[in-house]
Amino acid sequence: MVTQTTTVAEPFTGRIDHVVAKLTGWSRARVTGLFEANCVRVNGNPCGQTFTRVKPGDVVELRYDPQRRYKPPPPAWKDTAFKLVFEDEHILVVDKSPMVLTVPTGDSPGRTLWDAVNRYLSRSGKRKEASVVHRLDRGTSGLLVFAKSPGVAKTLKDQFADHKPYREYLALVAGLLPKQKGTFKSYLATAANLDRYSTPDTRKGQLAITHYQVEQKLADTTLVRCRLETGRRNQIRVHFAEIDHPVLGDPRYRPDLAKHPRWRFRRLALHAGVLGFEHPVTGKSLRFESPVPWEFERVIGRG
Repeated sequence: MVTQTTTVAEPFTGRIDHVVAKLTGWSRARVTGLFEANCVRVNGNPCGQTFTRVKPGDVVELRYDPQRRYKPPPPAWKDTAFKLVFEDEHILVVDKSPMVLTVPTGDSPGRTLWDAVNRYLSRSGKRKEASVVHRLDRGTSGLLVFAKSPGVAKTLKDQFADHKPYREYLALVAGLLPKQKGTFKSYLATAANLDRYSTPDTRKGQLAITHYQVEQKLADTTLVRCRLETGRRNQIRVHFAEIDHPVLGDPRYRPDLAKHPRWRFRRLALHAGVLGFEHPVTGKSLRFESPVPWEFERVIGRG
């Protein structure tokens, strides 16, 4: 290790990275790497910010390995498909943007959430492929967890199959709900056109249970908070549509009622805002929350 120390004089006042560059003769990128590696101190205190201002009399100390290639961190990952909420060596939790398919279909090569997550993992050199655990509809935004290995994915999928994770959604539905809270319980079957519907035949359908609580009543719409006891495809959308209060913007279930002059967005008024589950490796209870989407805020604010 090499230690270099200098006392700031008048010609070197200003940003500390300029002082370090003069002291080492290194490039800007390599100097930034020194700050990232905690190699810089000012008056005995660690300094991790290149834009810190120094003045005459300040003592700048560097301690570094001359054989190491210090590099600045890569720029923050940006992708319109998702925001990274949590990551460790086993899982990723992401906040999906609306109008993004979760997984590939025949007409969406390279443009899905799964593709975007894999691009992120490939760029960081961590993994080549993420494992899908659960999904959200294309028009729905919100929280999902991906696994970094098939074994972890199986453990998480087992949790979802046993209905253990906590999943809470926000929805804007057409009209004013007559009850402040309630529960839907039905068996969802799939029609030939892939639409879902409730059936009295328990042999044809999958049990679907949705609990809801009214959050706010507007002039002609209702903001509801829904908790899934089961997680069937289109579950919330079907349950509310079947009582003539479809999710705003839904093109599939009661689109005649789902149209609203204040909901002028392509997406559904449905957001997976809370996700809780047990970490598949450590067993620790995890809970994540996503903020209310701006489209919801715009409608609620006018209500």
